[in-house]
Amino acid sequence: MKLLPSLALLLSAGLLAGLGACGKEPDSPTASNEATLSGPDAKPGLVASDGKLVLPVVAGRPGAVYFTVRNDGAEPVTLAGVHVDGAAKAQMHQTNGGSMSAIESLPIDPGASVVFAPGGLHVMAFDLSPKVQAGGTAELTLTFSDGDKLSMPLQVEKMGAGTDMGDMEGMQH
Repeated sequence: MKLLPSLALLLSAGLLAGLGACGKEPDSPTASNEATLSGPDAKPGLVASDGKLVLPVVAGRPGAVYFTVRNDGAEPVTLAGVHVDGAAKAQMHQTNGGSMSAIESLPIDPGASVVFAPGGLHVMAFDLSPKVQAGGTAELTLTFSDGDKLSMPLQVEKMGAGTDMGDMEGMQH
């Protein structure tokens, strides 16, 4: 009858392991773990660099994001969306002839670099969180038309801290 206590011990261990699994995170995406499971995964050849978020002088106004994105791949890609952590909304914009307008997408040919800079292409970051502070960092995620994503850090700066806002001052949306 020594077998019976061993069997009881084995069943108890199995029951405890089963109860411990009740508190385990699910393997399917949920609100709490979806970001981990669907994190940005850029296709080879896409590179983003020199990212910075320039805070507005007046609180409540949008910030501006500048960076360079390069397509070293063999196929053209289309930048279809942008997201800035700490901003309620982000949009790609183009300044032309003194006026600024939103752009929906931006094709990038193989071997081409596109520079987002003052007075030209840029990203407007609306309704910035008070947690986004000069000297800190934020994250920019670029979404391409095929669903690929590429993320990069942004250095957060005050306007005028080494940034020439050029043609953007006084622009109307």
